[in-house]
Amino acid sequence: MKAGIGFLVLGYVLSQFYRAFLAVLAPVLEADIGASTDDLARASGLWFAAFALMQLPVGWALDHLGPRRTSSILFALGGAGGAALFAVAQGPVAIQIAMVLIGLGCAPVLMASYFIFARVYSPGVFATLAGLTVGVSSLGNIASALPMAWAVEAIGWRETVAVFAALTLLVAAGMALLVRDPEKLDGTARGSLFDLLRNPALWLILPLMFICYAPAAGMRGLWIAPYVTDIYDADLVQIGHVTLAMSLAMVIGSFAYGPLDRLFGTRKWVLLPGNLLAGLLCIVFWFAPPTTLWSATALFAAIGLFGASYPMMIAHGRSFFPPHLMGRGVTLLNLFGMGGAGVMQFASGPYFAHLSTRNDPEAAYAALFGAFGVVVLIGVAIYLFSQDRTD
Repeated sequence: MKAGIGFLVLGYVLSQFYRAFLAVLAPVLEADIGASTDDLARASGLWFAAFALMQLPVGWALDHLGPRRTSSILFALGGAGGAALFAVAQGPVAIQIAMVLIGLGCAPVLMASYFIFARVYSPGVFATLAGLTVGVSSLGNIASALPMAWAVEAIGWRETVAVFAALTLLVAAGMALLVRDPEKLDGTARGSLFDLLRNPALWLILPLMFICYAPAAGMRGLWIAPYVTDIYDADLVQIGHVTLAMSLAMVIGSFAYGPLDRLFGTRKWVLLPGNLLAGLLCIVFWFAPPTTLWSATALFAAIGLFGASYPMMIAHGRSFFPPHLMGRGVTLLNLFGMGGAGVMQFASGPYFAHLSTRNDPEAAYAALFGAFGVVVLIGVAIYLFSQDRTD
C-alpha cells in the first residue's frame, strides 16, 4: 500500500508541474510558436476544465473500479500522451489540445490517494495526510520554476517536455504495478451524487472550495511570469527565482495547514482566517502595488502561503460523506476546487485584455489580481455560516 501511495504522490508531483509550467514557458512559447498570454491563459483554463470535468466519472470509477486501474490508465494515456503532443506542438491550438489531455490524465491521481486515505486510515489524520501529500507533491511546482528555466536554457523547451512525458509514462507503470485497492465495502449500501448534494451543510462550503485555490493557481500557474516581465523587465532566470519563492511558500502552507485542525480542534476557524488573509493580500496589489521585484516576490509568496488551504477544505467537506460515497464525495469537492481555478483562468485572459485597453500594464495587473481577492472574500463571507466539523 505504501509503495503504491508513493507512486500516486509522484503522479501528483507531475500534476503540480503540468499545471504550473506554462508560467516559465510563456516567453519562449510566444517567441517560438506565437502563443500569446491570452492563448496560454486559455490553455491553462482548459487544463483545469478537463481536470474538473473528469472528477465525476473518476469518482464513480474509484468507487466501482478502484484507484489502481483508474489512476494508471488515465495517467498513461492522457498525462504521457498529452505531454508528448505538447513537446511537438507547432502552434497555440496544439498546446491547448495537449493541456486538455494532460488535465484528463492528471484528474484521478490526487483523488486516488485521498480515496485510500479515507478508506484505510483513521479519519482524524485525513487532513494531515492530505496536506502532506500536497506539500510533498509541490516539488512539481518547484520543478516548474527555476529548475524548469535552467532546463529550457540548457536543452530547449521541447526536449524538456519530452523528458517529462517519459517520466509520466514510467510513473503510470509504477501505479499499475504497485497501487493496491482498498477492500470493497458491503454491497448493500446504496447512494448517489445527489444524496451528497442534498446535504445543506455542503452548500456553505462549496463556494469557498470553488475559489480558494484560484488565486494561487492562477498567479503561480500563469500570471506571475508576464507580470514580472512587463513590470520589472525580468529575464528567464529571475522569473524562475520569483516562481520558486511562491512555490516554496505553497509547500510550506500545505504542510502548515494539515495538522492545524487537530491542534486547534476546528477546521472552520483555521480555514476562514487563512482564506481571508489570502484574499486581502491579492487586493494589496490593487491598492498598494509593490514597487520592487523583491517586494512583489514577497507578496506572491504570502498569497501562496495563505492560499494553500485546499487540502484542509477537502478535509472539511469530506467529514460530511458516508464511506460508500467517499470516491464520489472527494471528487465532487475536487470538481469545485479545480473547476473554480479553471473558470478564473478562462476569465482572466479576456478580462486582462479588456483592462489593458484602458490602463497601463501595472494598473491592469493590479485590477486583475484585485479581482481574484474580491472573489475569495465573497467565498469567505458565505463560508462564515458553514458548520464546523472535525473527526
